[in-house]
Amino acid sequence: MIKRLLGSVREYKRASILTPIFMLGEVCCECIIPLLTANLINGIQNGCEMSLIWKYGGLLILLAVLSLSFGVLSGASAAKASAGFAKNLRHDLFYRVQEFSFSNIDRFSTSSLVTRLTTDVSNVQNAYMMIIRTAVRAPLMLIFAVCMSIYVGKSLAWVFAGIIPVLLFGLGIMIYKAMPLFRGVFKKYDDLNNSVQENVHGMRVVKSFVREDYEKQRFSAASDSVRADFRKAEKILALNNPLMQLCVYASMILISFFAARIIVGSNATVLGVGSLTSMITYSMQILMSLMMLSMIFVMITMSLASMKRIDEVLTEQVDLTGAQQPVKEVADGSIDFEDVSFRYSAKAEKMALSDINLHIRSGMTVGIIGGTGSSKTSLVHLVCRLYDVSQGVVKVGGKDVRDYDLDTLRNAVAVVLQKNVLFSGTIRDNLRWGDPNATDAEIERICRLAQSDEFIQQFPEKYDTYIEQGGTNVSGGQKQRLCIARALLKKPKILILDDSTSAVDTKTDAKIRAAFRTEIPNTTKLIIAQRISSVQDADLILVMDNGTIVAQGTHDQLLKNSEIYREVYESQTRGGDENA
Repeated sequence: MIKRLLGSVREYKRASILTPIFMLGEVCCECIIPLLTANLINGIQNGCEMSLIWKYGGLLILLAVLSLSFGVLSGASAAKASAGFAKNLRHDLFYRVQEFSFSNIDRFSTSSLVTRLTTDVSNVQNAYMMIIRTAVRAPLMLIFAVCMSIYVGKSLAWVFAGIIPVLLFGLGIMIYKAMPLFRGVFKKYDDLNNSVQENVHGMRVVKSFVREDYEKQRFSAASDSVRADFRKAEKILALNNPLMQLCVYASMILISFFAARIIVGSNATVLGVGSLTSMITYSMQILMSLMMLSMIFVMITMSLASMKRIDEVLTEQVDLTGAQQPVKEVADGSIDFEDVSFRYSAKAEKMALSDINLHIRSGMTVGIIGGTGSSKTSLVHLVCRLYDVSQGVVKVGGKDVRDYDLDTLRNAVAVVLQKNVLFSGTIRDNLRWGDPNATDAEIERICRLAQSDEFIQQFPEKYDTYIEQGGTNVSGGQKQRLCIARALLKKPKILILDDSTSAVDTKTDAKIRAAFRTEIPNTTKLIIAQRISSVQDADLILVMDNGTIVAQGTHDQLLKNSEIYREVYESQTRGGDENA
């Protein structure tokens, strides 16, 4: 896992290597400064000349400048390396998600993927910066300071042998208590993000049902759960500072006490005042190094949960594997289902589709009706290979869809999904998803066919009107017609409309279908609809129930032979008469 994540460092390897090198220079300077200070104080105590003071003073200034320079350089290179690493990691995660099939995405909630791309990446970024900088500084400082304290203080160094175990024991208990809380809190972040996302996305529903108070309570519960865990963890880690202060002051008192006895007893011949000062400085460096190591361990332990969550996305096996020699051209829009069965998960007990056999010639218009949960959408998803079949074969243009290059297949199939999606940007930008090179004249012509030009012309900015995220500033019918125009610009061999005219009136619906007949006669059209009027002039109508095709034929044939179709037709026509 670590090796896989470090693969995202890439062009920032140089900055990652320079950071610990600069850190080494800073540590060396900081450890030499107390030694020179001790020699200077001892020299002054022994009545040295000014030349010695100038010499040591100059060296101390030089080392201070070098230490500052190394610190600045290490900080800058660490920031560059960690920020670049996080950028690449987000890039790799996002690109990996783009490769996922629908079944892959189903394994992760949207809120969880957002948390992994934001909070988890930030945690890993902070841990990486700490590893290449602080995790180098702390052990180096510890080793150097211990060696220097033994060199300067000799017998006084035993004080650390008593203090360090106490500190390590206390830190160990704190980490042991706090880590389970940090591990669990990231799952609660998913719940928090999910609450925010659903509330913002469904704001109109929330307000129309006057559920603001309920949503506030739901958000507060998720937020309080995260706060409670962090509070518990921080209360435990807050003991770190008083424990550190206790050890620091205890070591200073012990060193001062025993050093004073040695100085007085030996008349300052064994240990000087300067050496005592440097020993106190080294004791601070040793204990601060231990504190930094404890915080490094806490941060790395926290980030391990984030690393595992990120690695789950990076190592997710994409269900849709390509052929070794993929077909690069779709011959026509013919579609064949041969003994097709499909389930959304290998663990699913029931098939979503069972024993589907269907043959559609290129250019045909096929209507698909059925009740909610009859797997109409599941059927058309297999055509553009959003999912792979569990059994059987789906063919497009006479070739198994699994033999095609995925981009080639999907470029030949345009889908207007049941949940229409527009992206933030102008109307023109959204339409050019269908054809990035479409001219303004072509865009306007297609919009007239999709019955969307009329309402676009009523906007002050016309085709340059800005669409808010999710298309919240246009109506459902307008959104559907824009999505149909976008699909038509693609000039597909197969056009799939998944209940995509449900929000437009029957007159506009009829105009759109008439445009299909004249504009794209050779394109195979699959139309999922709830209204019989939307499919009654189709070449073939499929009636689906419980994941199977229970009847198929033309409108007249189904009226005679299909009880389900006849009941739906009569209920809709009676409703129309009553309304009239």
